[in-house]
Amino acid sequence: MERPAHGATVVVGSINVDQTVDCDRVPQEGETLFGTSFSQSFGGKGANQAVMAALLGADVRFVGQVGDDDLGAAAIANLQQHGIDTSGVGRSEVATGVASIWVEANGANRILVVPGANGTLDADGAAQRLSTIPSPSVVVAQLEVPIGAVRAAFAQARQSRAITILNPAPASEVPEQVLADTDWLIPNETEFAILTGEEVSQDAARNFAERWECGVIVTLGADGAIVAEPGKDTTRLSAPPVEVVDTTGAGDAFVGAFAVGLSSGLHPVAAAELGVRCGSSAVTKHGTQSSYPTADDL
Repeated sequence: MERPAHGATVVVGSINVDQTVDCDRVPQEGETLFGTSFSQSFGGKGANQAVMAALLGADVRFVGQVGDDDLGAAAIANLQQHGIDTSGVGRSEVATGVASIWVEANGANRILVVPGANGTLDADGAAQRLSTIPSPSVVVAQLEVPIGAVRAAFAQARQSRAITILNPAPASEVPEQVLADTDWLIPNETEFAILTGEEVSQDAARNFAERWECGVIVTLGADGAIVAEPGKDTTRLSAPPVEVVDTTGAGDAFVGAFAVGLSSGLHPVAAAELGVRCGSSAVTKHGTQSSYPTADDL
């Protein structure tokens, strides 16, 4: 099927506010301790992927939900500051999603995520908002919003002949209908094993691609990525050697960059190479969105 290129990159996904406390150690039950620092930043897999795409110059539209609160307003403003169209972001009576992160001096962390408003994105809302976007070239989704919203968004994307990209994270089973409407599936090693019941290999990736008639990219962190397409040779991509500072959000950088590559008309392997470069660059700095490279950086 002929697909539009150079159109909008649409991300259907989660928006969170990350609240991080650094401490020497986490408190025990009933204990109160002083932390050493506090920071608030923006996250959510969907928002991260959208920001990465925008930093590479894409026309990015976001579909999601935030609460009708100050954190929601700040999260929307953050997306807008990156040039992302937020007309598809709804407001909910449920509070904006938050991740509370405690980081000990040795780097160990404890994370509690409250999905909040992300869980209120329903199928009708996702499909309706997506239908107002003329000729989207790529539609990206993850599993931090209800699967019904993902299913409806991909069904709408099919009608628009947009390329669909699913990042099946957090790891869970994916309904067959969603897989049937997926053009590119991008799990990491853990997510791939949960989906297939197999360890990652080039043969396993190719077999899964053949079974579902979709492209499959397994991201491997410092080991690069595997790119498999039905009826084609499987490609193993290496990652450049870098000094790793913080791996948070590197997979989201890959997905956002890959989406931009496809939207720009790159061959899938070249788009995946762009994803590897962006993910590798992101791990050399602290933070998530703040660590992502721009087109000029690359």
